[in-house]
Amino acid sequence: MSVPSTLELPEPTQGVLRAARALQRRRERRETGKFLVEGRQAVREALATPGAVEAVFFRWSEALDNIDLVNAAAAAGVTYYGVSEQNLATITDTVTPQGVVAVARDIDVALSEVVDDGARLVVICAQVRDPGNAGTVIRCADAFGADAVILSSDSVEVYNPKTVRASVGSIFHLPVVVGVELDEAIAACRAAGMQIFATDGASGTDLTDLRAELTQPTAWVMGNESWGLPIEHLALADRTVAVPIYGKAESLNLATAAAVCLYASASAQRASN
Repeated sequence: MSVPSTLELPEPTQGVLRAARALQRRRERRETGKFLVEGRQAVREALATPGAVEAVFFRWSEALDNIDLVNAAAAAGVTYYGVSEQNLATITDTVTPQGVVAVARDIDVALSEVVDDGARLVVICAQVRDPGNAGTVIRCADAFGADAVILSSDSVEVYNPKTVRASVGSIFHLPVVVGVELDEAIAACRAAGMQIFATDGASGTDLTDLRAELTQPTAWVMGNESWGLPIEHLALADRTVAVPIYGKAESLNLATAAAVCLYASASAQRASN
């Protein structure tokens, strides 16, 4: 397909821009059930999800570079606009926006819809407050074939722009459950036949000690970035597990630890099948 030398895109009204700009605030996201998606990869994955996108804004100077996304929006029946650099900057919180931002509809699902007898790998984020970590955990869960990610009610908002950006589109690939109490999430996973492993750097058991256990359906519970999981939350797990560290680093970043645990479980499960 040849690329046109010029591209005519409709311009949004001030009301449309104002509504998109407002989605940088959590209250507006909660009240409207919409959120912002920034970047080529994330917007591409959003457009590939039926009904997920309401509108897409393209910066004029990069419109031709994003012709594939313009065509994808048109094919999906999604409204799209061309905007100036100044207007695009008002609907993103990044210093150097990539040139494309979408308004998407909330896509979180109920706990009962994703945790059932067929689920084999789930990650539960308990009191995870950093949006970058939460988004990266979602991306890792997607990469290693997890069935779902659960964010406890006291974790960061999944539709925080930084969380969405860090997921790099993975938020549209697997179910994400939000606003669930930790004990409720663990009880649902256990009822579905999953064992509950909680990460704890002080545990006497590490991943290398687990063999057949890793082949079984598992829900991994990841704690807060600063203080991990408190004793009462560790007590909810079937066992605690440490990620072995062989070098001099004191600890691992939360998202890195989640990646290691999810990879270990996913690899063991696939090998056993």
